Amino acid sequence: MMKSNKSNIYIVGLILLTFFVISFLTNILGALNPKVTESYVLTETMAGFLPFAFFIAYGVMSIPSGFLLEKWGEKKMMIIAFGMAFAGVVVFAIFPRFDVYLVSLFTIGGGMAALQVIINPLLRVSGGEEHYAFNSVLAQLIFGLASFISPQMYSYFVSNIDQGNVEKPLIGLMSGLVPETMSWVSVYWVFSIIALLMVVVIAFMSFPKVELQDDEKVGTRESYLELFKNRYVILYFLGIFAYVGAEQGISYWMSKFLENYHGIDPDTAGADAVSYFWGLMTVGGVLGLVLLKLMDSKLILRGFTILAIVCVAAGLFGSAQVSLWAFPISGFFLSVMYPVIVSLGLNSVKHHHGSFAGILMTGIAGGAIVQILIGGISDLISLKIGMMFLFITLGYILSISFWAKPLVKNKTI
Repeated sequence: MMKSNKSNIYIVGLILLTFFVISFLTNILGALNPKVTESYVLTETMAGFLPFAFFIAYGVMSIPSGFLLEKWGEKKMMIIAFGMAFAGVVVFAIFPRFDVYLVSLFTIGGGMAALQVIINPLLRVSGGEEHYAFNSVLAQLIFGLASFISPQMYSYFVSNIDQGNVEKPLIGLMSGLVPETMSWVSVYWVFSIIALLMVVVIAFMSFPKVELQDDEKVGTRESYLELFKNRYVILYFLGIFAYVGAEQGISYWMSKFLENYHGIDPDTAGADAVSYFWGLMTVGGVLGLVLLKLMDSKLILRGFTILAIVCVAAGLFGSAQVSLWAFPISGFFLSVMYPVIVSLGLNSVKHHHGSFAGILMTGIAGGAIVQILIGGISDLISLKIGMMFLFITLGYILSISFWAKPLVKNKTI
């Protein structure tokens, strides 16, 4: 245990800040997509490689991070993770080439994947098990807040740099650091400062000793082999794969779609749409928590998924004004999917929950594969047809609400 309650509070504060930084660095890609595509003259398939490079790191790093965590401990792993993120962003900020960008995104993604593995058990121990549910919800709210702020920060820097407002000290500094036609690179200079500060802060903090519970341990090779024989493990892995594919598919391609089909400025209204998507997802998450106390989680998943499908259809086939709101509102209905799929999955097996959680986290690679598919279809036919692939991912999530048979149901009032 830790020396005092005061030091406990500092660690909880650090973890909440870590959630903020993970979200701040992760959910900027959708706002950046049109500008990056323009800067490097990318096809839609090549644009799909950007989220691919980032999210495939989750598929590669999630399980190894669990093993390294048990070997090296939380503090060292957090320093390494933020160190990876800092290296990724600063190298790209200095050498803003496309090939460097892909390597940079993979490096940042690897660091973020490691942090996701570390911070939940650490939050349970430092905040106390009796406060864990509350702190987890608070962490998700902070995660959502950062997702809302990140595209707004992008919009501020890009708009001011492009307009030549160099009399503003920060804008003047950034204008000198970025290539003339690549004002969006300024966000990576901001990220480099944030990542470096996190390394310094963590280095000076003392951490509690975390005894991992059975459902938090990575598990043995035998436990993975046993789990893979259970068809529900594969089905729920595909559920997370489909969810992250859909979430990133909407948030990543939304601004590009609005620009291509409705002539909406990606640096202002397009960035706002991405920002509202994440903001509404946070609001939906709060409502979802209330509903989970009142209704069966399968029914909530079914209702929210149907409404998300309606929103995506309205976004793809509606007018400019309808599209501008339908895509962000879909975030509200996506909000319950991830926690419900994870809880249904973990409640569907009796043993090896830690290993199963690692398999589910690997499913985050869906954010990588689905974007390549959307990009590829977009180049062959059109972006609208490419984004219709989202109906397949959302359709699979809808199917979970019919075939899920958890051993334990969510407790309702």
